[in-house]
Amino acid sequence: MNNIVFINNGFITIGQLLKKVGLIDTGGQAKYYLENNKIKINDKTPIGRNTKVFAGDVVWVNNLIYYVKEE
Repeated sequence: MNNIVFINNGFITIGQLLKKVGLIDTGGQAKYYLENNKIKINDKTPIGRNTKVFAGDVVWVNNLIYYVKEE
């Protein structure tokens, strides 16, 4: 399943993105989620929940693909 995530400030953190797409309920859950799931941003593993995701990036979360676009 492919999804488009729209952002409007040039970037969003991976924690904010996970919350925005409904994979976590709070920002505090991001660290645990990142440690226990396979996540890649443009084929690179994010270092922490504050890793920036920019418009044009592709984010893989387990078997889901999210395309990040500017609103």
